[in-house]
Amino acid sequence: MKSRGMDPVLSTVRLTVREAVHTLSSSEDGGCIFSTLGSLKRYLGETENPALPEEQEEFARIHFSTFLRCLVGKLSPDWLELLPDGQLEELWASFFLEGPADQAFLVLMEAIEGAASPSFRLMKMARLLARFLSAGRMAAVMEGQCRQQTEPAFSLLQETLLSKVVGLPDHLGNRLQRENLAGFFPQNYFPLLGEELLQALQVVVESLRGGLDCSVSFLSQVLGKACVHGRQKELLGVLVPRLTALTQGSCLWQRVCWRLVERVPDRAMEAVLTGLVEAASGPEVLSWLLGNLVMKSKKAQFVMTQKLLFLQYRYTTPVLRSLLGYLAMDSQRRPLLIQALKELLETWGSSSAIRRAPLAQQHYISKAILVCLAHLGEAELQDCRDELLASLMAGVQSHLDSSLPAVRRLGMIVAEVASAQIHPEGPPLRFQYEEDELTRELLALATPQPAADSPSEAGPPVAPLTAETPNEEMVSSGGPQAQPEGSDSELDSDDEFVPYDMSGDTELRSSKAPVYVRDCMEALTTSENWERWEATLRALEGLIFRSPAATQEVSVELAKVLLHLEEKTGVAGFEGLRQRALVAVTVTDPVRVAEYLTTQFYALNYSLRQRMDILDVLTLAAQELSRPGRRQKPPQRGPPGPGPQPGSPATPAWRAVVEERIRSKTRRVSKGSAGQGPAADPNKFNSVAGYFFFPLIQLFDRPLVTFDLLGDDQLVLGRLVHTLGALMYLSVNTMVAVPMGKALLEFVWALRFHGDIYVRQGLLSAVSSVLLSVPAERLLADLPDELLEAQSWLADVAQKDPDEDCRTLAIKALLLLEKLRDKLLPPPPP
Repeated sequence: MKSRGMDPVLSTVRLTVREAVHTLSSSEDGGCIFSTLGSLKRYLGETENPALPEEQEEFARIHFSTFLRCLVGKLSPDWLELLPDGQLEELWASFFLEGPADQAFLVLMEAIEGAASPSFRLMKMARLLARFLSAGRMAAVMEGQCRQQTEPAFSLLQETLLSKVVGLPDHLGNRLQRENLAGFFPQNYFPLLGEELLQALQVVVESLRGGLDCSVSFLSQVLGKACVHGRQKELLGVLVPRLTALTQGSCLWQRVCWRLVERVPDRAMEAVLTGLVEAASGPEVLSWLLGNLVMKSKKAQFVMTQKLLFLQYRYTTPVLRSLLGYLAMDSQRRPLLIQALKELLETWGSSSAIRRAPLAQQHYISKAILVCLAHLGEAELQDCRDELLASLMAGVQSHLDSSLPAVRRLGMIVAEVASAQIHPEGPPLRFQYEEDELTRELLALATPQPAADSPSEAGPPVAPLTAETPNEEMVSSGGPQAQPEGSDSELDSDDEFVPYDMSGDTELRSSKAPVYVRDCMEALTTSENWERWEATLRALEGLIFRSPAATQEVSVELAKVLLHLEEKTGVAGFEGLRQRALVAVTVTDPVRVAEYLTTQFYALNYSLRQRMDILDVLTLAAQELSRPGRRQKPPQRGPPGPGPQPGSPATPAWRAVVEERIRSKTRRVSKGSAGQGPAADPNKFNSVAGYFFFPLIQLFDRPLVTFDLLGDDQLVLGRLVHTLGALMYLSVNTMVAVPMGKALLEFVWALRFHGDIYVRQGLLSAVSSVLLSVPAERLLADLPDELLEAQSWLADVAQKDPDEDCRTLAIKALLLLEKLRDKLLPPPPP
């Protein structure tokens, strides 16, 4: 039996190629070269007289790459001009565009990397590669790798091809630099690669329909490597919409897509899955593209049930719905959804996670819990009810103990929804919280998507017309509306009259408010007449400002009464009235009242609410005292009325219009200087700042029987830190600012690693307050060590703190330090 190397047919091909290479190397005759190249075209099967299949196979398998390298070596301007009108160049290029695509591609990349830069050969090969891509030859490269092959060198060839195919933009960008072509830019190349990958998949599907075996392993590697390089959006933005349409009605296409993702290497699985979850338009699409991948691949299961739920939190709510909806769509995957809910609730209820995890991550986990609950029924939750309830109750308590209002609100919303779903027969949990866009989004997530065949549930129910609707229409249209049949319009003819506006009227009260401060104290402590008690509380602030001397005689006693005052009737705005009165008495006699309040802050038997009230009053009083040109508030005139509600204007709109009209119509003989304002008063906080600040900062680390700032009472600690920062900021240009700044920086240094986000935010704000309030010269002269310590800590927080607000505050403080240094350093010599 003859060996394959001695076959006479193969020897003929070898001799023909050898003669052609010799002619190309030695001849300068354009016609001879053209004829030689034309004779070799028959081995590509593109002529009228093609070579035998065995000859074509040998040429492609053994001689084609060598011949292409010979063509690359002959490339020069003089050689191409041996024949007119570009005939020789077109024939030369046809071997790269019509021969075996994988070998042509590798030779092209090899020639581009080996050519001098810049050079004629480099640009010619780059433009030929651009033609190669635009002609759809990359699909042919990938199609060739999908056929079953068993040669030992096949895996090495695939590795080389994979590197060149995915890394093409990098290779060409490095070689061409400023001369790079637009087709090689990543934003243009990877969408093209996605189209070519689709063409290769189409060939695979057609081959399977014809009964031929194919492999998508190379396509999976291309997909995985491109996604690892961060090109998910460009590649999957083309693939996913087309695959969605193809898999929707074809089981064969679905199986091919499942195999495509299954064969992605483990190191690239995360990048592919995250890109698919983001690009898919819903859980149905994910199910078509992935099948039961999470049940077959441990890596995919880890990514889908752990990485995307706990370690990543940048994904939008629709992406989260798609992910969890995919787990809920199949009975084999639903146990993973239940397990995910258990772990989500356990993480959500962890006090350590609540203190240290960023707020955005806590929002994300809360959304995931609500979406899981929307997909699970009562029967599925029955087996793990006790475990879920234990995590839920622990989490509610931890959330309510948080110092951040947003975290407390998350605990309330999740607790309400989860308790009703997990334990529907038990008493429902109800909380009061402020509704905003996030709240409405969370509550909407807890509602399952309406079925398509229930139009009544497709949208919000139409609200019934209320009694106010006809009146609103009458006002807007300018006339009365027609009355419905059967109404008593003829009898109640008075209803047609426009009602008299009584919104500005006040209720007449039989009891008058006291006119002396001492009488106010007596009325608030001993009076059983509730109308007199309320009138006293409403009039107290104005009375304090009108009688400062009388107030100073009983200031501490009055502050004590107000601090312990409890609401005995349903007084509108009671907390605001009490707080304003406390602020007024503190402003009137700041030294003695501040000493009393700061002492009581650390005293026994006070509630956390009273301690936070003390901090609020001290901050507001310091702000009032430090205000330039502060004038005492005018006394109230007329009968006392209810104070303005939050968000409402202090003066009714009609009164402002009337007063403006009176001013415009009144003629005055002399109005004085138009630009002259009230006489400026000195900053009264200058002399009393120490009484507000130092007693608060001295005892923070001493635990009391009912009060422990460094323990469980972190909410009050956070408020204390913010208060100290505010007092520091209000002490700008005061004599005591330097010792206050030194003490505050030492305080910050002692608590810099606190686990509560609200406390850390206050510490960072306090550092900025020191930098803004203490003169720059004094900072560097008196606090150099403290500034160096603060700078290193701020840099660490700006890089590593999990909370975004903390990182932002640290960056702002670092910028203040930078400005401070630039301000004090001498300018460089010219």
